[in-house]
Amino acid sequence: MGEEVVTRQVSRVVLLGPDDRILLLHGYEPGDPTHTWWFTPGGGLEGAESREEAARREVAEETGITGIELGPVLWKRHCSFPFDGRRWNQDEWYYLARTKGTSTETAGQTELERRSVSGLRWWTSEELSASHETVYPTRLAELLRTLLDEGPPSAPVVLETESA
Repeated sequence: MGEEVVTRQVSRVVLLGPDDRILLLHGYEPGDPTHTWWFTPGGGLEGAESREEAARREVAEETGITGIELGPVLWKRHCSFPFDGRRWNQDEWYYLARTKGTSTETAGQTELERRSVSGLRWWTSEELSASHETVYPTRLAELLRTLLDEGPPSAPVVLETESA
């Protein structure tokens, strides 16, 4: 009999600084540091916390940035991927957030994050569009450009399911 598949509820944050740069974390597979990608801050809900509470907590833990202005949910997606020896199935909500401060601090990261995140970087939309590095969600450059040009969608956009 197969294992029960549990879908992890995740809040992610499209964190924009005062100059509309987006903050991304540079991650890697703990067992293979050559397998790298960029991704937005965020993570799974803990206990009875709301998605909004999880978004604020994850940004604070992963980046040291507190007091963000949390905006609407921009996008939703399901994804499934192998990481650190197991399969992760996630239901992700991407919140828009703004911050005036761009200084980061990673002391609050979890043990797994310390083993799988090599740094953070603020990206312009142009830099993200020109990059050949792996970024999740895979259409982030296009989605960010639309967000900056048109503003947040009137309702969350459901992105295609990504599975690795």
